[in-house]
Amino acid sequence: MKVPAPSADAAPAIDVRGLVKRYGRNTVVDNVSMRVRKGEISGFLGPNGSGKTTTIRVMCGLLTPNAGSGQVLGHDLLTDARAIRNEVGYMTQRFSFYEDLSIAENLAFVAGLYHLKPVSKYVNDTLEDLGLSSRRHQLAGSLSGGWKQRLALAACTMHQPRLLLLDEPTAGVDPKARREFWDEIHRLAATGITVLVSTHYMDEAERCHRINYIAYGKLVASGSVADVIKDAGLTTYVVEGVDSTRMMELDDRLKSAPGVDQVAPFGTQLHVVGQDAEALKASVTRIAEAAGARATPAQTSLEDAFIHFMGDVKDNME
Repeated sequence: MKVPAPSADAAPAIDVRGLVKRYGRNTVVDNVSMRVRKGEISGFLGPNGSGKTTTIRVMCGLLTPNAGSGQVLGHDLLTDARAIRNEVGYMTQRFSFYEDLSIAENLAFVAGLYHLKPVSKYVNDTLEDLGLSSRRHQLAGSLSGGWKQRLALAACTMHQPRLLLLDEPTAGVDPKARREFWDEIHRLAATGITVLVSTHYMDEAERCHRINYIAYGKLVASGSVADVIKDAGLTTYVVEGVDSTRMMELDDRLKSAPGVDQVAPFGTQLHVVGQDAEALKASVTRIAEAAGARATPAQTSLEDAFIHFMGDVKDNME
């Protein structure tokens, strides 16, 4: 399901500038600025420990930044944190409901936290919207990963938020559950809800209107998938046509060749990536021909671009 990209003229749902969050001597979020338009599905990507979760918690009013400013849903990030929390649905990485209560009982508890009345109507409507009615009496602790994910989404949308902040919501669920979850995200976005979702999956990033990539606390890329790949300035070749033993020998030779920045096996192929297009072409052509392999130009992937960005940023915990 595709959703038209939101208008660039709309006021941003998130507009933050120069966010900094420190814990002791460690700067976890380092001068991050980000704009997310209303109605947009914006991906938030980066390696473990890159600062995604901390940035999300700052933007939903749970943490106060050490520096920076901005607005979320028109509310000042520094002075209106309570108002932001009331209009945001935040889905955490870990399942955080009472496992010895049923789905309906957990949702009733959440409805009470948001002072939603009548509670039974909100619970029933939420169960119906997300296809959980038949499981209303099932204990939360007995749910599979996919159904726990659906319960978490139900809980963070039942108060009808204007912005969803989803922190790695599909980690640990099967491909079918991931696809169904993303279908639901696109359905919600079509109603005008803005979504910022962090993920490790490249196929999920490609379902977003725009993506933001953070590495070691610094935002290093932002834009459409095509723009981010283009801005990385990489050239890619596929090498194939020899047996697995010779392919591993090629892997070793290519890694130390001029112009080669990355070499990654994909089945019976090697993907070879570099910034210096001429040097890369010369090295790949020479080494492949000497081994009796074929080398052909290929499209640079989002994963190639992200590994490149990681190499350009220093680990903020060193």
